[in-house]
Amino acid sequence: MASLKLIFMGSPVFSVAALQALLDAGHQVIRVYAQPPRPAGRGQKERPCPVHAFALEKGLEVRTPKTFRNADEQQAFGDMNADACVVAAYGLILPKQVLDSPRLGCLNIHASLLPRWRGAAPIQRAIISGDDKSGVTIMQMDEGLDTGDMLLKEETPISAQTTASDLHDRLSSIGARLIVRALKELDGGTLTGVPQSDDGVTYAAKLDRNEGQLDWTLSAHELERRVRGLNPWPGVWFEHAGQRIKVLEATHSDLTGQAGSVLDDQLSVACAKGALKLTRVQKQGKGPMAVEDFLRGFELPAGTRLG
Repeated sequence: MASLKLIFMGSPVFSVAALQALLDAGHQVIRVYAQPPRPAGRGQKERPCPVHAFALEKGLEVRTPKTFRNADEQQAFGDMNADACVVAAYGLILPKQVLDSPRLGCLNIHASLLPRWRGAAPIQRAIISGDDKSGVTIMQMDEGLDTGDMLLKEETPISAQTTASDLHDRLSSIGARLIVRALKELDGGTLTGVPQSDDGVTYAAKLDRNEGQLDWTLSAHELERRVRGLNPWPGVWFEHAGQRIKVLEATHSDLTGQAGSVLDDQLSVACAKGALKLTRVQKQGKGPMAVEDFLRGFELPAGTRLG
């Protein structure tokens, strides 16, 4: 396979596998773009994002602009005369001048089966909504929000046990493999984009920190999917006796009762339909623990009402 001059744009852990795959395939990554370092940890010291840190380890040039709206940044991008730009969860809008600059254009690794779940949080939304499958789409980018022609697509199942973390890692690996193939076939003239259908379009809205609060007026099935879909971030939780309790794992049952009521000594909580049985939780300032251990030091007897 011919070595291509590539620009890579990405920020989170999801994108690192793709960058590694491009290097392993023998491509020349002439520059990496990533989100600027941000304060993190107790000391709030600025830390580079995962792609930035990985690129530095590999000795790659990294650039972290806050926007691509200014002409100087667009010119600096175009001056590299790249064969292609690979984008994976980068986080900045790219203007037409940037999108059209590389010879083969800009290719996006998107973690859904487009046109379903365009937008910021496709992995989590697929699980929360009860989808039975997800996947990766390699897309030729245009100026719309994930609206470009599709080049390659691969499905993977979502089971009743799949968590956002599981699906994230699986899709990251699929995307890394597919982007190498897409570049080879696109450069060889054997890959043609397919326009997205107007049917089945859905949008994966950005996750909000408050989405994790358990609403017992929803069904147990819905809440169980939220537990799997919103961990590790923003996390799922409820409050009682002035403490916030994170719920890390749960199952659903057919028990019934008034929504928000604890139904037994195993921490099954009544929902609008069915009950959510909490199996793994975490108190503030403590590590994760099984519910049996949690209940030894935190009383939540049957009949307790949770907010």
